Amino acid sequence: MKKIFFLCILILFRTSLDAQDKAVIVFKKNILTISYQGKLIYSGRLSSKSLHYRFQQNQQVINQASYQTISINADNGNLLELNGIINGTDESIACESVAPDKGLQVVRHVVGQSNNLVNNAVYNRREDWLLSFDVAIAKTKITPREKQQYDVEIKGREIIIRFLPHYYQKHRSLEYFNPSQYSVWKKSVAGWCSWFAYFDKITETDIKKTADVISEKLQPFGLNYLQIDDGYQQSPIGLPATWLKANEKFPSGLKSVANYIKSRRLIPAIWTNVSFADSANAFKNKNLFVQNNNAPAFGNWVGYVMDGSNPQTIKELISPVYKGLKEDGWQYFKLDALRHLKYEGYNYYADYFKTKKYNRNEAYRNIVKAVRKEIGADNFLLACWGIRPELVGVVDGCRIGNDGYSYAGLAQFNSYNNIIWRNDPDHIELSDKEAFRSCTATSLTGSIFMLTDKPEKYNNSFLIEAAKRSIPVLFTQPGQVYDVDPSKSSLINLADVEMSGSGARPFDASVSTTTGLFSLEINKPFEDWIVLGRLDERDKIIPFKDLGLDENKQYLIFEFWTKKFIGSFKKQFEPEAIDTNYKCQVFCFREKQNHPQLLSTNRHISCGGYELKDVQWKNNSLIGSSEVVAGDEYIIYLYEPENFVMNSIDTDKEIKFKTSKEANVRKIIFESGNISGLINWKINYQEKHQ
Repeated sequence: MKKIFFLCILILFRTSLDAQDKAVIVFKKNILTISYQGKLIYSGRLSSKSLHYRFQQNQQVINQASYQTISINADNGNLLELNGIINGTDESIACESVAPDKGLQVVRHVVGQSNNLVNNAVYNRREDWLLSFDVAIAKTKITPREKQQYDVEIKGREIIIRFLPHYYQKHRSLEYFNPSQYSVWKKSVAGWCSWFAYFDKITETDIKKTADVISEKLQPFGLNYLQIDDGYQQSPIGLPATWLKANEKFPSGLKSVANYIKSRRLIPAIWTNVSFADSANAFKNKNLFVQNNNAPAFGNWVGYVMDGSNPQTIKELISPVYKGLKEDGWQYFKLDALRHLKYEGYNYYADYFKTKKYNRNEAYRNIVKAVRKEIGADNFLLACWGIRPELVGVVDGCRIGNDGYSYAGLAQFNSYNNIIWRNDPDHIELSDKEAFRSCTATSLTGSIFMLTDKPEKYNNSFLIEAAKRSIPVLFTQPGQVYDVDPSKSSLINLADVEMSGSGARPFDASVSTTTGLFSLEINKPFEDWIVLGRLDERDKIIPFKDLGLDENKQYLIFEFWTKKFIGSFKKQFEPEAIDTNYKCQVFCFREKQNHPQLLSTNRHISCGGYELKDVQWKNNSLIGSSEVVAGDEYIIYLYEPENFVMNSIDTDKEIKFKTSKEANVRKIIFESGNISGLINWKINYQEKHQ
């Protein structure tokens, strides 16, 4: 009798879960509604010249992921039109749901709500559902409107609609993704890391010297963190004191160093790891470690494996370290060796947790949760290195590849960035070959931006421009909820079978580029435009439709690094050869107007997306507001049709300026001097009537 009772309870429980995973779809009198978890998420009206059409829906559950599909067909092949509204939340985005079968491979990121013409779906992060419309057989246009709503227009002889609940959690195999429980980090993460500059030879003097230099040269532009990497701790690492009491290279102590960094208007950041190398103390406290034949278990790179299933381990070995570092003033924490704790530690000794009847991933998360608890939600936590699906929802950022900058990773995990966490492509070196390329890719994707040069490099006035014009990093969201190169993320489940972290695993981001094109869509109340980074010359022609632009409209194109006006184009354009000084190109696409308009500014790689607060054409004047940096020339580039003549330039502050014009492009240089902050400017014109 008890078995029958519990069986009934189990059936009711499963039925309840199925109901939560299933949208309620109603089609009546040409009105289609889709509701999910008691909320109306879509309502649309179908119209057609045909009196007869077929409506069908289907639901399947495959590997615990639910798929609901709606099909509407006209019997006589007449055109169907379905116009409706999607109701999202403040965490919804318009996006692409599947990769196109032809055309350019472009990694898309977006600032604001996307109006891109290639969008065919809306993803709601807070509730983790995706509602999409097949574009191969029907033309779809999604237009954001106020109050987290989207107008959707669909035209075709066949309309296919797909609803995927728990999209990232189940369809993308991220078991721990529970977005209602945490928010992604929205502030810029741009800083400096000591690793490739000094490796483990870093000293207190090096840190202070670097703080002095970057405080003067880069902090005003948006570089805000200074991170000490490996080299300050005592050896062998083990008990909390080895982390909290610095070695002889840091005689003033960690609190003093953190205070010095703060005195330079920077945020103190520090490296730690989850290794334990102190053999004597491991055997003395062996109950705090995973056991192997009644001895502390040992793994390559991780040393003695700390047992996250034991609360005493957390209390004695983990919490004191991060409580102490936070009290000393550190506010950014790079947590290293996590792959080794997982692979050489918890996966290698899986039988220990099995015998203990403890989920080894939960034990693993316990370690990092303890770090998070001690440092608080307001301080940044970076998981390092390699993709860590087990830590989704606990960490703010994740190193997606090996040591060394990962271009490919930005295309292999582009759909994770600022949905799951902030992607870390690794440190940027301002070398002649890579400075502009890596700064471009990092900034346009809204990733973690960490320089790692010796401070003398920042005296190079040319190379430092790559960094100055790429920070701060804007908060972006992906324009695609698929990965442009899915070869790595499709293998994410293999993280549970690996027993060695030596070298890249099949799912870790690789280094060389898989595509050379990275677009950033800027959507402001006053204007929308697209910035396109081109890292190499493999794509010779750029069709506008592949960027989501209207190929029937004319667009003005400006190259940011060389500050060159490329021209006015329709349908497509053929980029010139990449300038060998910069090794990459950044194009700004703006729809051509019938009056003077802004092409770009020099402040930021977003071509004005960061510092422009407003730009309006009103009463024959172009009026704008910009945030400027003291001591930095602020330059705006304008396109002036031939029937307009500039009369004067006005500013609200006493600021010197000079102007010049070549063909249809005007350049205005504002000498900010000691002025830092908002300036308002106005360029007055007279129209010549022909």
